[in-house]
Amino acid sequence: MSDLATIWDWLGFAVRWLHVIAAIAWIGDSFYFIALDLGLRPSTDRREGVAGEEWQVHGGGFYQMKKFTVAPRELPDHLVWFKWQSYTTWLSGAALLAIVYWVGAELYLIDAAKADLAPWQAILISAGSLTIGWLVYDFLCKSGMATRPTLLMVLLFVLLMAMGWGYSQIFTGRAMMLHLGAFTATIMTANVFFIIMPNQRIVVADLKAGRTPDAKYGKIAKLRSTHNNYLTLPVLFLMLSNHYPLAFATEYSWIIAGLVFLMGVTIRHFFNTKHMGKPWPWWTWAVTAGLFVVIMWLSTAGFEQDSYEEAGEAALTPRQEMLAAVEGFEVVESIVLGRCSMCHARETAYDGVPYAPKHLFLETRPDILRAARQIYLQSGVSEAMPPANVSYMEPEERAAIRAWYRAAVASLPVPYRLAEAAAD
Repeated sequence: MSDLATIWDWLGFAVRWLHVIAAIAWIGDSFYFIALDLGLRPSTDRREGVAGEEWQVHGGGFYQMKKFTVAPRELPDHLVWFKWQSYTTWLSGAALLAIVYWVGAELYLIDAAKADLAPWQAILISAGSLTIGWLVYDFLCKSGMATRPTLLMVLLFVLLMAMGWGYSQIFTGRAMMLHLGAFTATIMTANVFFIIMPNQRIVVADLKAGRTPDAKYGKIAKLRSTHNNYLTLPVLFLMLSNHYPLAFATEYSWIIAGLVFLMGVTIRHFFNTKHMGKPWPWWTWAVTAGLFVVIMWLSTAGFEQDSYEEAGEAALTPRQEMLAAVEGFEVVESIVLGRCSMCHARETAYDGVPYAPKHLFLETRPDILRAARQIYLQSGVSEAMPPANVSYMEPEERAAIRAWYRAAVASLPVPYRLAEAAAD
């Protein structure tokens, strides 16, 4: 725990772990309550306002769930609110965005070939853009479009496609995918924070005051909750997309993202229809499979990568120049070229590896300096790479990587040192 790169990596892991746990809880709530609501049957309970009920069995126990059209006449002493799962997911996701993409903006947010932005400019665009979707979407919902839910969903899809295209014009493909996911997740969490929870508080306040709650608040909240349900699966894909270069490192990554949103709709439509007790719409699986085939085709139709010659001639950044000037770099460069570049190449030379893992290239000096932290963590302080040590990297070579990187980072000014620690 003595060096910043290790500490920062564990910090990112801890926040990512929290993010995943909170997301599982939130998604589970969303899927469960939508399924429960759609599966309600006429109730034998004659109390006024009972709209339906559902009998369920789980863990050896039987449960009887009942839903009121608006609310019960009297509020029970114990009432569970489902909100912190959503808030924790968004807050931890925002923290992860800052840890990986803002602190490491020079490496994984900015694509200088698209827009030559300073880190502060890219961060400002990143943070500011996340609010746009909510403002536009909320305006549409409140403009009377709520009475035409299908049209509203189509307009939301157009908005998401427009933002995906916009992100692809200024950010890296990986950052585009992540930001589109964060953009959508912001809409979902804002639905909970600004609409669903306030409407539920109004109903609770009316009950406590002895007033009859207005049914419109429940209808508004249900619409937003349904939208969240349909957006969940695409957000999961976008958040995991950084593991799949065929999704983000292509000219058509923003179109792939749009098709994933359509796949999310077809999959959720199948299950939501099933929960309603209607005939199962098997056609949705054919549409989903067709969309997936198109995605696979697009993934290789416009693969983004510079040539070996272009990469080798690329100018080094000030940070990279400082790293290269530290004693021991030439040795590390030779080690990486000999042990890693057969897989991490623009044209791989290892059987069974058609594309460089994670779209990470390690065959030129700029490539190696750009990935210095990954090399240190994956091959220096751990033996994760090469996998199963297929290229026979020796302990002395790993020690050389550790010695050079630690000396190099120690020589960096503090701002560069922090950026280097965050390089994912």
